[in-house]
Amino acid sequence: MGCPAILAIMIRGIRPLLRGSTYSGVLFAYCGALASLPLLPFALLPALSWRSAPESVQLVLVLLVWAVLVGVAGLARPVRRALVVSARRLLRVPLPDPVAGRQAPGSPGLDRWRTPLWLVLHVAVGWAGALASGVLFVMGLVLPGNWLGGEARASLFGTSVRVSGGWSSWAVAAVCILLAAAVCVLVTKTLRWSAPRLLGPSAAERLALAAERELLLAERNRIAHELHDSIGHTLTAATIQAAVAGEMLSADPAAARAAMRSIEESTRAALEDLDYVLGVLREEQSGTAPTRTLADLPELLDRLRHAGAVVEAELSGALAQVQGTLSRAAYRILQEALTNALRHGAGGPIEVRVAAGPDGLDLTVVNRTGARTGPGTGPGAFPTSGHGLPGLAERIRLLHGEFQAGPDGTQHWRLSCRLPARASA
Repeated sequence: MGCPAILAIMIRGIRPLLRGSTYSGVLFAYCGALASLPLLPFALLPALSWRSAPESVQLVLVLLVWAVLVGVAGLARPVRRALVVSARRLLRVPLPDPVAGRQAPGSPGLDRWRTPLWLVLHVAVGWAGALASGVLFVMGLVLPGNWLGGEARASLFGTSVRVSGGWSSWAVAAVCILLAAAVCVLVTKTLRWSAPRLLGPSAAERLALAAERELLLAERNRIAHELHDSIGHTLTAATIQAAVAGEMLSADPAAARAAMRSIEESTRAALEDLDYVLGVLREEQSGTAPTRTLADLPELLDRLRHAGAVVEAELSGALAQVQGTLSRAAYRILQEALTNALRHGAGGPIEVRVAAGPDGLDLTVVNRTGARTGPGTGPGAFPTSGHGLPGLAERIRLLHGEFQAGPDGTQHWRLSCRLPARASA
């Protein structure tokens, strides 16, 4: 082995001794040892009541009772939360906060006793590290005192070491200081290794965390759909209505004012949606979520007509009896489909058909595309993100529905879907 390799090994060995996190971990271990001292008088009671036993038996009995008392203290949930926070800050171990979840089948006892086991290990490692590093550090300070002559005598765990004066005392003192630092590294590494295994999420908590993440992702996905549907439709309609109002301002002031009123109404509704979404994102107590349902469909169609679009609606069935998720989803789907018709249509009427039956809902939107497919040349035709149809397909798939979108002949675009009645559950 060459000198560079030896030097690299030495650097890797010395590096942990110079890290502040090593000594913050040792502080964490020592604090755990000191926190167990109030339980020591209670652990002495059995030994005091059995004075006839040999000293070794009494010592073992005291240690066992002390360990049991320390473990019982770890059963309290606030103790575990405090240990997790402390280990995260002092040991620099990424531990999530404990979450309340149902116990994992087959291992309730094991999950319950993980924290007491950690606390006993924490206290034991803390006391062992404190005694070993303390003795070694004191020896490192005392031994150089006989540098001018004489003989130093040190005792460590029953083993006596004699050091004659001179440079040998300094060498042994330096070794003692290094060993004390090495003990600190060992204590920190032991606690870092065991913390994720004993303080980390249990099987039940991992399931709860996974369920929480799934709900969060589902909520964010729903919010993204709401923003795309509501804000996107409003901006599209407002752009077209502003263009119509500008063209008719001098020729037909009444129609221009009607278009401006429609812009005001649609933007106010979008602001309500946006306020709710921002409240959810900030995790604040926002107001009741605005629920747009098929009952709001006539208002949506009127706003489109105020924007200058020709909408031919055919509504059949008991739409008022459609409730819950099915009604809300149908409104958002029609809103997105009509927005796409405004953006990409080439003028001409937009046909809307909604049929409610006992088995579900049938939705159809047909608009004119001109001689080519893709974006038209109407007033609402401008570049978009391209997330509309994929978002609709995903929404309908989650509702177990059927979705079709594509050219219908050479001059029309048809979007149709069927939502089963079970989607209202």
